[in-house]
Amino acid sequence: MTIEWKNYRVEKYYDELMLSGNKARPHGKKLAKYLASLSNSELETYRIATELSIKEIGVSFTVYNQEGGSIDRSWPLDIFPRIMTKTEWEKIEAGLKQRVQALNLFIADLYGEQHILKDGIIPRAVFKNSKNFREQCVGVKPPLNIWAHVCGSDLVRDKDGTMYVLEDNLRVPSGVSYMLENRLVMKRVFPEMFEDYSILPVDDYPSKLFDMLASISPRPADYPEVVVLTPGIYNSAYFEHAYLAQQMGCELVEGRDLVVCDDDCVYMRTMRGLKRVDVIYRRIDDLFLDPEVFNKESTLGVPGLMRAWRKNNVALANAPGAGVADDKVVYAFVPKIIKYYLDEEISLPNVKTYICMYEDDRKYVLENLDKLVVKPANESGGYGMLVGPASTKKQQKEFAALIKANPGNYIAQPTLNLSTVPTLVGDKVEPRHVDMRPFILSSDRIEVTTGGLTRVALVKNSLVVNSSQGGGSKDTWIVDEEA
Repeated sequence: MTIEWKNYRVEKYYDELMLSGNKARPHGKKLAKYLASLSNSELETYRIATELSIKEIGVSFTVYNQEGGSIDRSWPLDIFPRIMTKTEWEKIEAGLKQRVQALNLFIADLYGEQHILKDGIIPRAVFKNSKNFREQCVGVKPPLNIWAHVCGSDLVRDKDGTMYVLEDNLRVPSGVSYMLENRLVMKRVFPEMFEDYSILPVDDYPSKLFDMLASISPRPADYPEVVVLTPGIYNSAYFEHAYLAQQMGCELVEGRDLVVCDDDCVYMRTMRGLKRVDVIYRRIDDLFLDPEVFNKESTLGVPGLMRAWRKNNVALANAPGAGVADDKVVYAFVPKIIKYYLDEEISLPNVKTYICMYEDDRKYVLENLDKLVVKPANESGGYGMLVGPASTKKQQKEFAALIKANPGNYIAQPTLNLSTVPTLVGDKVEPRHVDMRPFILSSDRIEVTTGGLTRVALVKNSLVVNSSQGGGSKDTWIVDEEA
């Protein structure tokens, strides 16, 4: 047998399946027993079947290199799922809803009366050099006053079992298609594993996404014209753009397929002439949306699009400017944001965060760079940050200079002992660190996916889970214990 749980070393981390005495957690006993019953050849057969299924479906992502080239790779899926209980998930879900509700109120206030700044809850200096604050959005009131219609919040669990929000992604969050395809592949390859558990579904996400988009249409209709706006085939998330458009029954368009006419409405070019568009699920960054307003050299967007949006002739999801709230400095103020707008204490905690614009915090960070993770305010995907325990003296010195030169652009956090999940590594099963990205949809109601995209660091002892930097993924099971 390949899997002998007595040899599985949980060590100092919280393991999502196994306890420190090498016994499975109560909700994972049947899964652990089933996995232990598989022989070497069966495990290898399942692994190969998983890879073939992914290639057959065409699940891929794009990795860029330093020379400016790119390569398409098959999506890496580990065959051992991550498993959580419905009872625990309901608490996490409530915390995510609270968080997104407050963030939407915050964005609306920031582009409106700015009460939170006038009341001194957040310093104005936070936004002085913000790369994601859009002056062009001041005074705009989008449908339902919702700015972040789709949010992907990254969750991590520390060694004591506490679940934290690591960051919020409110611009063009990606990854949900991989969550859906992970489940589809697992059902194909391991149908017998789904017989012993009541696993909450995720395959209704495309219909919920369409309903959310339809709800913000400026023209009342049962089936408004919704399109997915993509930068094109060379974008790293193009698979997802095409997948979601296909699943929703919507047109996948590029900027050249759309035009804003003299009536300040958006139209799609079709074989039968122009057809008005009501809602655009845009997967293009703000600065490339409209060359009349932002980057004049952009060929990805649509001239006049912001004009049409400001006049409420078309809805954009997510709204331009929503990314101001996923600034990593703003993240540190989320507990205060929730208290200010909802008069509630935060129920799903932040990781302790040091804000380098504050002198005491900055002094502590500079003295402890070897122990902390330092992040710039506006980077994503794991780029531009310093992982202290894995860094060199030279790197620490470089980051110290960066922080001193622009302290308002940096925050720092303690290095967490991320939870682990059993992962097939060669012909052995070893613990690997994971995080998870659930997706939250906001319109007239807020809905959260049951689970999310679990990302796994495939390199031993690594905490980097991003697929662009060698990470993989797992299917996430939220199981109903009562059922």
